[in-house]
Amino acid sequence: MQRSELITLIPKERKKEYKKDSLRISNLEGTKLAVQKNVRSFLKESKFLNQSKENLNILKNLKSSYEKLFNNEEFLVEDFVLSGHELLEYQKLDVDHKLRYLLYRYKYNSYPKQFVTGDYPPCVQIEPTSICNYRCVMCYQKDISFSKKSNGFMGHMDINLFKKIIDELEGKIEAVTLASRGEPTLHQKLPEMLKYLNGKFLGLKLNTNASLLTEKLSHEILSSDIQTLVFSIDAADKENYEKIRVNGSYEKLTKNLETFHRIKEKHYSKSKIITRVSGVAINETISSDDMQKVWGKFVETVALVNFAPLDDTYNNPINNLEGSCSELWRRMFIWWDGKANPCDVDYKSILSKSNVNKEMIKDIWNSEWYDLIRNKHLEKKRGELNPCKRCINT
Repeated sequence: MQRSELITLIPKERKKEYKKDSLRISNLEGTKLAVQKNVRSFLKESKFLNQSKENLNILKNLKSSYEKLFNNEEFLVEDFVLSGHELLEYQKLDVDHKLRYLLYRYKYNSYPKQFVTGDYPPCVQIEPTSICNYRCVMCYQKDISFSKKSNGFMGHMDINLFKKIIDELEGKIEAVTLASRGEPTLHQKLPEMLKYLNGKFLGLKLNTNASLLTEKLSHEILSSDIQTLVFSIDAADKENYEKIRVNGSYEKLTKNLETFHRIKEKHYSKSKIITRVSGVAINETISSDDMQKVWGKFVETVALVNFAPLDDTYNNPINNLEGSCSELWRRMFIWWDGKANPCDVDYKSILSKSNVNKEMIKDIWNSEWYDLIRNKHLEKKRGELNPCKRCINT
């Protein structure tokens, strides 16, 4: 499949993080340093009772990390402090949620670096649907062998399966993201899913292209427990937006964001939801500053991520990367039909050998197959796995 001529920035290696210097935060109260001081004081002054041995060790590392931060000491692999958008998230938390948040972000960021496998993945990404109404030039939805409905990859998650997943995860993890291969707002029972999630997770996120963001849906999202709402937008102007987001309408997008913002300001002025525009840097013309000028009036954060060549994963050239993929210690993807997959680069589930309809998420995460994949990566043998041998994520 021929790659779009719009895609000119193809990194040789890609980390799961924002593109360097692309994050724009518009409403952080005070300075970043002030937030860091607040975290340090919380860790020093709080008494953490009835914590597991694992959590006590994390808290010890966090306290040490913050002392090193303010003493300008070198960090070790087990050290971690909040940064970027995490500072805004922390600032919006109630005091009784701060400990949970710090433990969650430590596991999310540091466990992959230390190759620590807990009982559960720090983050579980659930796709309500694999169907999408867009055919973005950098996305696997443009792969007809995947997106053609008769090929069996398309479908909507059954609401009872969704509830089964949430019931197992509640109290075990904090990060649940509703998104992956499809557009979540296409699922007619998304509002029911959002209600079922209320009060259960601190790191609840929804990704959407905003094409179906009606007034009714805006109210349902804003009255839910979502912490972060991400609008997937890759350009500041109409011409480039509609070239990249095939089937998208710039006018409709703008109208929907205006409507959402108006409803939020009028009816949910005390809402702690964080809104973000996130785009993929597929070429040099995509600029965070331009995005901030256009979309910053609707959202609190704007960011870019580097392009990952998943528009045609299985035909990408084989590379010689030896670094381990951090997702194997950070995240599990669960498709609409219950398949559990290590990543969404493998959008046809070649690496999947488990289904949450039949197995517990905890058992899948700690299964022999998952450990085999991890060990292949640790032993610098990811080239023996497909599509890992064609992937640039580390």
